[in-house]
Amino acid sequence: MPLPGVTSVIGDLRDAAVVANALRGVDAVCHQAAMVGLGVDFADAPNYAGTNDLGTAVLLAEMAQAHIRRLVLAGSMVVYGEGRYDCAAHGTVPAPPRRVADLDEGRFEPRCPSCGAELTPGPVTEDAPVDPRNVYAATKLHQEHLASAWARACGAVAVSLRYHNVYGPGLPRDTPYAGVAALFRSALARGEAPRVFEDGGQRRDFVHVTDVASANAAALASLADREPGSFRAYNVGSGEIRTVGDLASALAAACGGPAPVVTGEYRLGDVRHITADSRRLRAELGWRPRVSFADGMAEFASAASAEDYARN
Repeated sequence: MPLPGVTSVIGDLRDAAVVANALRGVDAVCHQAAMVGLGVDFADAPNYAGTNDLGTAVLLAEMAQAHIRRLVLAGSMVVYGEGRYDCAAHGTVPAPPRRVADLDEGRFEPRCPSCGAELTPGPVTEDAPVDPRNVYAATKLHQEHLASAWARACGAVAVSLRYHNVYGPGLPRDTPYAGVAALFRSALARGEAPRVFEDGGQRRDFVHVTDVASANAAALASLADREPGSFRAYNVGSGEIRTVGDLASALAAACGGPAPVVTGEYRLGDVRHITADSRRLRAELGWRPRVSFADGMAEFASAASAEDYARN
């Protein structure tokens, strides 16, 4: 949907000529382009790397040529892999890789690698170790590494906003690469029950797209005051911890559709719990989320999709 005062340039981010044209007259970039989602299988790896890694490299190279020195990158919480876990006996411990045998038996909760006790999940901070556990996650981390290298090499400044589970108007429908909120809403639009994997207890932080937009605006406004050559990451989450089952139930109720079905199915590349600690963004940039989970779900149930916007 065209916006007043906005010029649209449609093209492939990997095409240097297209990117150079789009950068004319620009002094800062919000880089949101990416192939998203877990993917269908590992055969998707070349498309993820080509789109996310090569596309970012081309953009940064053209920004260097154009002497554009300010970047806000759409990062992702997937770079952490699993969230933070605490064991009553051993303190904070890394979650071991998920085992097919456990998942097949419906044992979804991570256990302490030292004593086998069930772990307590908690919010992850930006200083947590990164551990990307699927191809998409690996490319999102590489985007950050490229942005950091570009900032140092060019005396530029870069910020990565590590989005948690974003939802709201403009999400696509009926694609295996969409996020869980879009998949559930697509099912309800077809009159079908949302299919919830595992036991529905996966903890997430669902953040509304308008709050993500305001985080981008705050990050852009901060770039002029940052040290040249610097890179900084921020979590972007609502602070409201909900489960995937909560999401499915809230959407079904808002849509007046059938109740969710918990299937016990799983995807090995998924993580069990990942939630945000967004205190750094709040403290340093004064950002606050404005849309509650309840209000956001009520709106999202009837919000326009990406396909609707494209038709208009």
